[in-house]
Amino acid sequence: MVGFFISKTSWTRFGRLMPWIIFSTPFAVISYFLIWFVPDISRGQVMWYLVFYCIFQTLVTCFHVPYSALTMFISREQSERDSATAYRMTVEVLGTVLGTAIQGQIVGKVVTPCIESPIFIGKTNSSVAMEELNMTHDTGSLTDTRNAYMIAAGVIGGLYILCAVILSVGVREKRESSELQSDEPVSFFQGLKLVMNHGAYIKLIAGFLFTSLAFMLLEGNFALFCTYTLGFRNEFQNILLAIMLSATLTIPLWQWFLTRFGKKTAVYVGMSSAIPFLIMVAVLDSNLIITYIVAVAAGISVAAAFLLPWSMLPDVIDDFKLQHPNSHGHEAIFFSFYVFFTKFTSGVSLGISTLSLDFAGYQTRGCSQPSDVNFTLKMLVSAVPVTLILLGLLLFKLYPIDEEKRRKNKKALQDLREESNSSSESDNTELASIV
Repeated sequence: MVGFFISKTSWTRFGRLMPWIIFSTPFAVISYFLIWFVPDISRGQVMWYLVFYCIFQTLVTCFHVPYSALTMFISREQSERDSATAYRMTVEVLGTVLGTAIQGQIVGKVVTPCIESPIFIGKTNSSVAMEELNMTHDTGSLTDTRNAYMIAAGVIGGLYILCAVILSVGVREKRESSELQSDEPVSFFQGLKLVMNHGAYIKLIAGFLFTSLAFMLLEGNFALFCTYTLGFRNEFQNILLAIMLSATLTIPLWQWFLTRFGKKTAVYVGMSSAIPFLIMVAVLDSNLIITYIVAVAAGISVAAAFLLPWSMLPDVIDDFKLQHPNSHGHEAIFFSFYVFFTKFTSGVSLGISTLSLDFAGYQTRGCSQPSDVNFTLKMLVSAVPVTLILLGLLLFKLYPIDEEKRRKNKKALQDLREESNSSSESDNTELASIV
């Protein structure tokens, strides 16, 4: 819906995309802070968090869709858009590193001791027993924890505003780079049908869906895997940092690789390179050095997973423009579905993880976990991601836009623009002669 509304937004002196970014930012920051605030109410806390979390996600969508679509409105050149995507994804991963570090350092200073699980805790009454144990948790420590989360939220909210200001001041949309509004009004469902009937887009989204889910499962469960299965309770923040730093540093490498060998080749190499390391970490005995090696290798693949799907999307939009030369203004809808599937895979990943761990008997804040939980964590960071990556690569095999097709599309689009420019010039000359 946000993608459709953006496509109907009138041009302003700030552009068409930038007002969405500017006006959503302050409200997104307020709602983010309120997610981490503990209201002094005895009932309705679940509704409080549900409402503000939904508001925050909606406002982030109002930021993320136009922010992503800006790639199409700063240049017509494929190489320049690829370069802009590489820079964007590098800074996004760097932002993730920064956010993880800030949250980890501020909240990590407040020590929340683990709870030794008594022998009597079984799967049937574990939640009741853990609840009784949680009631004995020191209230002073709980207050410190609440304050730490709010301080971290305030710092991250400040960074959000700073980045939005830099973006709005430093980037200008080029009106001639692409036309966002259609020549004729297109309804939401007509635009949706046009976009979703484009075969290359569907195949790209399908591959993106599986590979994204694989890496989100890995990232979401790796901390628990390090803490409980490998026994590195005090190292997991550093291991996660190693993953994200590795991803940040290798995005420029993947940008060079895709320009040298092509995007489809980069997808196969980038995604598949994580598979042997994911198998290794689950099969071998607990070893800190091997875990760091796996973390760095996973980071290299995470970089490919971050960069390549977003780098391939502008090529799909160019292909769509050639097949529908008289249909304009659908770029934001293309990007909005990408954002939608990112959120969708995040939700599915959280659902799979929490349900699987709950079924296995996971004990919140426990110092150790049952063997079923350790086995489940191994599956969630190894077997399941490997299977999803392989499925994603099979779907990418069906993706029709290779380097040769990309070059042909580039030349055809250039010819189309030149023809359009010469046609408009002749119309102007004819009008002038009539006048």
